[in-house]
Amino acid sequence: MLCVKRFAPVLGAEVRGVDLAGGLDEETCREVRSALLRFGVLFFKEQTEIAPAVQVTIGKMFGELHAHPAAPQMPGYPEVFVIHAHRDSKVANGEFWHSDVSCDEEPPLGTMLQIHVLPEIGGDTLFANMYAAYDALSAPMRQMLSGLTARHESEHVYRGRYSDRGVNDRDKVYPESNHPVIRTHPETGRKAVYVNRTFTRGINELTEAESDAVLKLLFDHCERIDFQIRFRWEQNDVAFWDNRCVMHRAIWDYWPNERKGRRVTIKGERPR
Repeated sequence: MLCVKRFAPVLGAEVRGVDLAGGLDEETCREVRSALLRFGVLFFKEQTEIAPAVQVTIGKMFGELHAHPAAPQMPGYPEVFVIHAHRDSKVANGEFWHSDVSCDEEPPLGTMLQIHVLPEIGGDTLFANMYAAYDALSAPMRQMLSGLTARHESEHVYRGRYSDRGVNDRDKVYPESNHPVIRTHPETGRKAVYVNRTFTRGINELTEAESDAVLKLLFDHCERIDFQIRFRWEQNDVAFWDNRCVMHRAIWDYWPNERKGRRVTIKGERPR
């Protein structure tokens, strides 16, 4: 039986009573989806390692899987993104606040990550509730932001990022898209702030100076500790988060130690 326990007042829940390595049945999948919509991010505890094929199958139960525009594909499993940072890494994935691949025209619905190799200490992940960020804005600020769109780019993020993992992106064109600054979640109907420090480069309807000032205000606002939780991983934990209303940041405080896992990402819809 699925046991869902709130992780913190602002966001998240721990889930027990299901071993994802054995897959999901339809009823449990519906319970998981309902919990995801309610809590924003789920942490599956007491797990064993999920085979890539099983992780792909589980991901597809929530929708079509998203192909990352830059990361190398796992041999035999192109839907799987291997997260790996070690002594010789140039970067670690997700070091700055972001919603996954928000530069895509149809950004991801959600991401399911299992970590198999952990440093003895460090390697936590922060998550932030963008419903709460919206709710905390003043009425005049909400009114001003309503109807504005922001430009999300990825060239500055992805170009050369995975060269140490054999990716030659010399002729690659990386995505950029315009999305509402305030989006409405397609399943819950709730409003959330949808800009982030990693991908968002400008607000289209404002002057450059106005855009810079408003984005700085929003970035600082969305990253307030009031909206955050911090998750400390244990081996084989699985985190499943809703990119439509949650941002996250992975902390690279464990160099030269290693952190490794696998993720699948579910394709979403164009934000509105």
